[in-house]
Amino acid sequence: MNRSAAAWTVLALGVAACGGVITRVAASGPAASRTGWSDYGGSPDQSKYVAMDQVTKANVSRLRIAWTYSTADSAQYQFNPIVVDSIMYVLAKNSSLVALHAGTGRELWIHANLRGIARRGMNYWESADRSERRLLITIGNSLQAIDALTGKSILTFGTNGSVDLREDLGRDPATITRVQSSTPGRVFENLLLLGSTTGEDYFSTPGHIRAFDVVTGKLAWTSHTIPQPGEFGYDTWPADAYKYMGGVNTWGEITLDVERGIAYFPTGSPTYDYYGADRVGSNLFGSSLLALDARTGKRSWHFQFVHHDLWDYDPTAAPQLISVEKDGKRIDAVAQATKQGFLFVFDRVTGAPLWPIEERPVPASDVPGEQAWPTQPFPTVLPPFARQTFASADLTPFFLTPAERVTWTKRIDAAQKGLFTPPSLTRETVAVPGAVGGANWGNTAADPSRGIVYVLNQDFPSFYRLEKRVARDREDPGTGRGAEAYTQNCTSCHGDRGIGASAPAISGGRMSFADFRFIVSTGGAQMPAFAHVTEAGIRELYEYLGGRSAGPPGGAPVAVTTTPAGPVVASGGAPRAPARPGAGRGAGAYPAGVSAPAERYTTDYGLGHPHIMSPPWSTLTAYDLNKATIKWRVPIGQDLRATEEGGSATGVPRGTQRNGMIVTATGLVFSTAKDGKVYAFDAETGAVLWAGQLPMGTEGLPAMYMLNGRQHLVVNATTPLTWGRKSREGGIGSDAPRGVGGYVVFTLP
Repeated sequence: MNRSAAAWTVLALGVAACGGVITRVAASGPAASRTGWSDYGGSPDQSKYVAMDQVTKANVSRLRIAWTYSTADSAQYQFNPIVVDSIMYVLAKNSSLVALHAGTGRELWIHANLRGIARRGMNYWESADRSERRLLITIGNSLQAIDALTGKSILTFGTNGSVDLREDLGRDPATITRVQSSTPGRVFENLLLLGSTTGEDYFSTPGHIRAFDVVTGKLAWTSHTIPQPGEFGYDTWPADAYKYMGGVNTWGEITLDVERGIAYFPTGSPTYDYYGADRVGSNLFGSSLLALDARTGKRSWHFQFVHHDLWDYDPTAAPQLISVEKDGKRIDAVAQATKQGFLFVFDRVTGAPLWPIEERPVPASDVPGEQAWPTQPFPTVLPPFARQTFASADLTPFFLTPAERVTWTKRIDAAQKGLFTPPSLTRETVAVPGAVGGANWGNTAADPSRGIVYVLNQDFPSFYRLEKRVARDREDPGTGRGAEAYTQNCTSCHGDRGIGASAPAISGGRMSFADFRFIVSTGGAQMPAFAHVTEAGIRELYEYLGGRSAGPPGGAPVAVTTTPAGPVVASGGAPRAPARPGAGRGAGAYPAGVSAPAERYTTDYGLGHPHIMSPPWSTLTAYDLNKATIKWRVPIGQDLRATEEGGSATGVPRGTQRNGMIVTATGLVFSTAKDGKVYAFDAETGAVLWAGQLPMGTEGLPAMYMLNGRQHLVVNATTPLTWGRKSREGGIGSDAPRGVGGYVVFTLP
């Protein structure tokens, strides 16, 4: 018996002693999506569909809390629990990976102090004979493997247990500060398909899609999303753009057609997101759906949703694999929801659209050097799921005083408006959806065989105005710049005083610089990702908010480490490659011979006014793709402040819609919401059949599993709640009723 098999025998005896019956759960393939939750998103196809039939429309109202597990900290996790056999894996206790008995919540082991671990989830892999079982995590720009049974790092993986993700990107690794994937990749056979979170500033890291061997950690293949000489799409960029352009990364969710071996990657916008004079052209494969051979990385087909993206309209929600009846034929299709509020549907093998897509003229840019693309693609049959216009007549009936209503009316009337209107230097531009509107990660699900797709949406405007970028000395961050960076990026939501859940943790020494950097780069709670903020800027922000030991760019910040209570078996993960001299300064310049723009321009995300539109602010939409119609659309969640002013069915106007769904064979759609509840909707009508109260707000994806013949729903509830107007006045978190965060498990009595 090998080490892993022996460990499994011991662990199985322990689980059985807790009263759990260990049942075989498929780790990959179509069956996994129907019988368990052993993958991020439930299954390779990301449908979030389960065949479990115990919870029905007739008895869903009887769901009760079976057990809870406290995270024992103040962190705001976005983690999607995964369940294999009788073991649930969660993130808790100051970024520790914890294995729990899925029937009771009893701790089986803890791998502590995984500072910088991706907070949205991880991947599980097992060998054909189940003798080897691994949890694959990204942490601090490295890829690592942890034994799923013992909780200890696998030091034969990569180099001494770690793969440095800064390598093999065609750039000096010393200039790369952000490449770690914030969302889990996708396991296919013995490969981990992995995207990245590159940052959104000028000269960011290129977003190559890569595959790594899950046993050795070796790089198996690379797909250049910014094409290099001789590759398809190279002529859609300036010559040599691949040497200095960044982004075009899959930072969202990857979907896999296991039977065909095709992986579907939604790709990010090129950097810089809002000004593209240094990337004249349509910029393939930016803001696209890219279908690749999962074994080789070769392109099968692509579709670009935004040419020369100037709005950060990169798709990130999981592509949905469905079967559709059209013109008397059954078509295997893939549907992609986008930030701009469209649902595009293609033949998943050929990439042919199921319904016509028109290239329509859009406004030109008035910014020097900018060459906005003259047309953009619009679906012609499927209606959008988000609002795409905003006039002063659409102002919210809540929260505003008469004087404010007059001010806002004048401001909106004077602004540029309309979908695909480029940001300007001379006038404010109101974009609807904005930078975090429309569909985001976690926001799609499906009933695959019936051709029904569900989309969560946030109607959230952005107010843009470009300005000249002020050059900063990357060598010497200096003093006072933290306050400047805070004013530019944070004041609109957090207020003048740094109010929010993170500020006390920073000043009190409970949040390390690594955790702070990860939150700023990838987002957290109501906050979007501020990926354009430089490494030096993040350090200055950390120190401005009271953080200590951030250190200079390229240094090694002192991590706050603790040993949590419980069965700790390891701490800190495998050794990681040290910071290199010069790390954090970025590439910083165009290569010799490149014709660079004379000026560069930037804007913030313009997110300080989420409540300014009339409700509903968040919705759940069901598409019947057999009929090419919206089956139903309902608000999701209820804003407390709007309720106090007489509002109903409002949704919640706060932050990115980072919520998730589960679709059941019994005709239920479970969805979390921004109001601290989890809902069960009738899949046919959209009627609410049940609402479960959570101790705190929730982000990320719930999970569902069977154990001991009982169906369980688990929700991660670790996010403070905020409401409408008062949140804007006092800063995020100022009116947040804060309970004890943790994982909440529901089941029938």
